[in-house]
Amino acid sequence: MKLTLEGLNAQLAERLLPVYLVSGDEPLLVAEATDAIRARARALAFTEREVFFIERSGAVWDDIRQAAQSLSLFSARRLLEIRMPGGKPGTAGAAVLLQLFRAAGEDLLVLIIAEKLERETQSSEWMQALQQRGAWLPIWPVERARLAQWLRSRFAAAGLTAAPDALALLAERSEGNLLAARQEIDKLAMLLPRGATVSVAEVAASSADSARFDVFQLGEAVRGRDAARALRILGGLRAEGAEPMLVLWSLTRELRAQESSVPAGARGRAQGLPFARLAARAGRVDRMGKGLSDGDPWDELALLAVELTGLRSLPLVRAAAR
Repeated sequence: MKLTLEGLNAQLAERLLPVYLVSGDEPLLVAEATDAIRARARALAFTEREVFFIERSGAVWDDIRQAAQSLSLFSARRLLEIRMPGGKPGTAGAAVLLQLFRAAGEDLLVLIIAEKLERETQSSEWMQALQQRGAWLPIWPVERARLAQWLRSRFAAAGLTAAPDALALLAERSEGNLLAARQEIDKLAMLLPRGATVSVAEVAASSADSARFDVFQLGEAVRGRDAARALRILGGLRAEGAEPMLVLWSLTRELRAQESSVPAGARGRAQGLPFARLAARAGRVDRMGKGLSDGDPWDELALLAVELTGLRSLPLVRAAAR
């Protein structure tokens, strides 16, 4: 069975399955989903819980197998929780998981927590067996277009409403960081009376800029011709210590995609992007990032991002080689 986050509570209320896998890269939503599963398990007298962290040691799988085999020695129901960040148990681990899925049932609940699963993993034998015995709940990040609605529902759950401009400000400040958004809403719920409408001034006074970005969001901003957002994401990536060469990879990928979408005979026309100029600017970033020429690669990345959105930036000046 494959579950959605919206359908989890209804499924848990109907019955507790023997096996659950919660996977995704959004820590808050993963934590809330697993908390709901644990709470339901406690309500059904699963009073013992063992947690195993899968890293590189094959010995951990032996410990998990022994823990499952020792169930008959205990009268209490037990939750076996396996935290497997990479989502790849390996051959030995997959064999243990298949044994666990067969053993799970009335007295044994298996909960696996992983990051986003690769396509190859999703079609593996152990994943197919898991979905036959239990449920897989993939967690997806809240998209930017849905973030204001997500925040509105969180405010409502906290007994508050929020003005549209307050929602917009909090969405901007917490994009990519739902945990920070929840903390801000919880803080406002303690400061304001129940039923209050949160203003943009109250959000501004309460919240800090906690947005987190990745290079894929930068690509989305460039494709959307949103220069201001692209620069904001670029500044966030720099503050978070991202590697300039990784950012360059994202922008050059967008450059190639845009160039390939234009007929070859039209690429030199004035109305199109100046692809040769953009390629030259990308080359400057590459040389600066490798220490082969003077200059700050982040400054050049900002110019490249702006020009990829269709705006003209500073003239292309030859950098001094080292």
